[in-house]
Amino acid sequence: MTDPGGTSGPGAVVARVRGVLGDTVRRLLTAGSGEYPEFPIADAEDPGLFGPDSVTWRVHSGRSMLVGGLRALLVQSLHPLAMAGVAEHSSYRTDPLGRLARTGRYVATTTYGTTPAAERSIAAVHAVHGRVHGVADDGRPYDARDPALLSWVHNVEVESFLVAYRTYGGGLSDDEADRYVREMRVLGLRLGADDLPTRAAGLHEWVASHREVRASAAAHDAVRFLMLPPLPVPILPTYGVIAAAAVELLSLRQRMLLRLPSVPGFETLAVRPAAGALLALLGWALGPPPPVAAWRAEAAG
Repeated sequence: MTDPGGTSGPGAVVARVRGVLGDTVRRLLTAGSGEYPEFPIADAEDPGLFGPDSVTWRVHSGRSMLVGGLRALLVQSLHPLAMAGVAEHSSYRTDPLGRLARTGRYVATTTYGTTPAAERSIAAVHAVHGRVHGVADDGRPYDARDPALLSWVHNVEVESFLVAYRTYGGGLSDDEADRYVREMRVLGLRLGADDLPTRAAGLHEWVASHREVRASAAAHDAVRFLMLPPLPVPILPTYGVIAAAAVELLSLRQRMLLRLPSVPGFETLAVRPAAGALLALLGWALGPPPPVAAWRAEAAG
């Protein structure tokens, strides 16, 4: 008889499928290495900027970050000066997976790393920003160190992570959502941003009413790239579901500015169930981030 839990039973088959799927996604998110980024992990003596009891750890450990990250890129493109900096200085076209991996490393380090590790990661971002300046198509100068631009990028990112988690990652009370915004404000201030709401409602209003919002030609180019990036063909259906979920979380105004389609009712009936099932599958295959898994094991022990 075949042992259901042995090397050839159904359990082994499931384990192999989980391993292959997890390894494939990890390689995609890490630009081929498949390894979680190395940095000193927060511990009881130094819980880092947030700590394991923070809402930030809960939000950032969810696979909804995949949807939130893409939504953030779409919304961030609506600031002409921020988009000019990306278009002229970013490697998103020539090295999209490398840029994704670097962004993931930054988020992981500032979330789960010790305070010195987070500070080194922030310093590296400051160094990059020091080289990002120029003149936008409308004739205005831009500088990535401008607190107004840093506030835009940070606030849109936090709002996107929050919206995605509340849609796909699990429940957050209004108080917990406010706490997440305040926790992330600590990071925004360290980056040099200076216009940072302290409550979720204020954050949503800040992004929705920002006076600089418009879609430049560079923004439309970036959106076209983000909707159909040069990924391996087997990955494209999965990416398509995540992209559809990110678009569905945009406001109607944002979609119209970015020339993205809106089909009333379709998202609720099709996109959200498909994205929810996909993210659950990815969560099963990948498991929690290693720092979260380590803290859980320590707490259980």
